[in-house]
Amino acid sequence: MRKKITVIGGGHVGEHVAMGCAMKELGDVMLLDIVEGMPQGKSLDMFEASPVQGYDSMVKGTNDYADTAGSDVVVITAGLARKPGMSRDDLQNKNAGIVKACTEGVMKHSPNAILVLVSNPLDVMCYVAKAVSGLPREKVVGMAGILDTARFRSFIAMELGVSVESISALVLGGHGDAMVPLPRLATVGGIPLPELIPQDRIDALVERTAKGGGEIVALLKTGSAYYAPAAAAVEMVESILHDKKKILPCATYMEGEYGVNGTFVGVPVMLGAAGVEKVYEVKLNDKETAMLQASAAAVKEQQEKLDV
Repeated sequence: MRKKITVIGGGHVGEHVAMGCAMKELGDVMLLDIVEGMPQGKSLDMFEASPVQGYDSMVKGTNDYADTAGSDVVVITAGLARKPGMSRDDLQNKNAGIVKACTEGVMKHSPNAILVLVSNPLDVMCYVAKAVSGLPREKVVGMAGILDTARFRSFIAMELGVSVESISALVLGGHGDAMVPLPRLATVGGIPLPELIPQDRIDALVERTAKGGGEIVALLKTGSAYYAPAAAAVEMVESILHDKKKILPCATYMEGEYGVNGTFVGVPVMLGAAGVEKVYEVKLNDKETAMLQASAAAVKEQQEKLDV
């Protein structure tokens, strides 16, 4: 029996998640949005591309949560996009209500689904979904670290003029300006990054990574990033549904790891059929530990403003 993937939110991120899952044949895809006709039209267009692209996944659109029943994985992308001058925190109250409603709809029809959150502010929206769903931490996970790490890897590749495939890196912490890129652990073809780039350039790449989302918002002027966020979410869905057990940096509910409790932050986890199957604690130095705990504290401060 084919797996079933529901993507909630038919905007740019959602449609690219749906298309990516279909093209990788991860399962049949249901695209849900509140706008009548929009998810139906986009999904029909995606399915009509399948004879050309050569994938055999059914893609359908709906405005009714009943059609999402029996989903194995639900990706929540719904919410307002950032606009120029708007921080992720500005989105919190409005998007919390949206994510709460989405989670309630999902749990009514797919109580055993694994939830993958993409809506911003990411870490706080993960907390909303977990609180509303009552699911264990294994089944609620956020897309952030993969995207932030991809940006860091991209900027390193641009700096050195080498393939992104040669670069390994890791970004921890909350999905915002207080994220924690770890240049000490980054390598280029196995060579430690500090051996290839002077510290001032490393610092510039770290800063650009932390502000990567805002850079794209400023350039687009009418929206926010969607290609890279969608690609990151698809990688998570693939690792879960194919039980690949990839080690990926994801927003995870912390239960004492890294000295953090009761909030979501990005850390390396094993993603498999059960969701977050293991949390890895990287040995950090004192400065890195302080940065990660400060990032987690910033997330928790925002989280405590919620009423869920």
